[in-house]
Amino acid sequence: MTSAGERLLQKVSATRVFARVAPHCIPALDRAVHRLTRGKVLLSARMLPGVILTATGARSGRPRRTPLACLPEEDGGWLLIGSNFGRPGHPAWTGNLLKNPEAEVNWQGKDIPVRARLLTGEERARAWRAALALWPPYAAYQARVEREIRLFRLERR
Repeated sequence: MTSAGERLLQKVSATRVFARVAPHCIPALDRAVHRLTRGKVLLSARMLPGVILTATGARSGRPRRTPLACLPEEDGGWLLIGSNFGRPGHPAWTGNLLKNPEAEVNWQGKDIPVRARLLTGEERARAWRAALALWPPYAAYQARVEREIRLFRLERR
């Protein structure tokens, strides 16, 4: 059951204004606080579970750290949703995982090696339903864009 505050936060996060502002503020704050607390605090995780994904850049070959909302799974893996806050274009981290699926997540202060797999078909449909149950604004994000939002399953290596 969601509280009135959670419903308000979900309503605000589904707006176009949020989609314009949030990508410039939330990841930068998350990275700074995560670094200052030595991996113990991720601000956005107060709304949704979150990880810091370290993936190899598709073009640069350099490590790229990205704070992301996630859906922890019962088997110890994670589902990542490439919503890009409902903006056009896939987020860069999804292209990085497509080219270099071996990555690492920082989950609750621990670095864990993972392998990413793009979901398709019925597996994607099940994961999408789970993502919507976690965060209903994903439906508004998908409605705003022509692309299909990429979903990845991260499995521990």
